[in-house]
Amino acid sequence: MISFRPLRAEDAEGVARVERESFPTPWSREDFWREASNDFACYIVALEDEEIVGFGGCWISFEEAQVTNIALASLHRGRGLGKPLMTRLMCAAAERGAERMTLEVRPSNAPAIRLYEGLGFAAIGVRRKYYQDNGEDAILMWHTKLKEFVDERCSAETDARD
Repeated sequence: MISFRPLRAEDAEGVARVERESFPTPWSREDFWREASNDFACYIVALEDEEIVGFGGCWISFEEAQVTNIALASLHRGRGLGKPLMTRLMCAAAERGAERMTLEVRPSNAPAIRLYEGLGFAAIGVRRKYYQDNGEDAILMWHTKLKEFVDERCSAETDARD
């Protein structure tokens, strides 16, 4: 069974493991350890039993949340876990005052684009040569009605801080 909760400092190694498995230029364990105590950061971890199998995070500044990363361990991809993980991240950000959320996604990542569009994000532009590993562009996406999303979707969700 999958459960969700906020990132804790002791989760840094497990989150970094998923990060290394997911991205060509991963953040370090120390990066996530710092994020756990960053007042502007909001991170949710997905656990199967007690093992971290995914995470999502954002930075919140005033009324805007910027998704920093979202990833699932390779064995857990394609199992429908991205949507509840992203939903919980969106709800947690809104609870902390975010009214809008933005993210960048690779044009080659069609499953992620479908996920984000299904959650109400819309493409508004392109960041040229955004990704350092291969120079790929990034699609810039925004969700401008986070409060409405929360009212519709999050009332039925378990509080991400439980």
